[in-house]
Amino acid sequence: MTAGTGVRHSEHNASQTEPVHLLQIWILPNIVGLKPGYEQKNFTEDERQNKLRLIASSDSSNGSVTVHQDVSLYASILESGAKVRHSTKATRYGWLQVARGSVDVNGELARQGDGAVIVGESDLEIVAQEPAEILLFDLP
Repeated sequence: MTAGTGVRHSEHNASQTEPVHLLQIWILPNIVGLKPGYEQKNFTEDERQNKLRLIASSDSSNGSVTVHQDVSLYASILESGAKVRHSTKATRYGWLQVARGSVDVNGELARQGDGAVIVGESDLEIVAQEPAEILLFDLP
């Protein structure tokens, strides 16, 4: 969603019986005064299973949704013991959000709900300690 000059929205649980687990993330745009907009895509579990799937980027590469910022956002669903790797310039930084499960990130444990800032690392190795779902932000 591009809030731009202003939009109304609300998130709610459509189920009357099941709890909701919502992770809401805001990325500030690099342009002021954008028109409000909305884009939605479905990325299957197979596309994210044991690999980092680009889901949002500034240039819509690989079918990702557009974000008005120099960011690449990856999603992954990891089986226990599975590992994924990500390389970037050491001048960039990252943010890893663990939506469920637990992972080892270059030797550091991160559990469900944890966020980890990644600074000065050009190569990441993320290993699931149990079934896990993660988001990885590659940022300037």
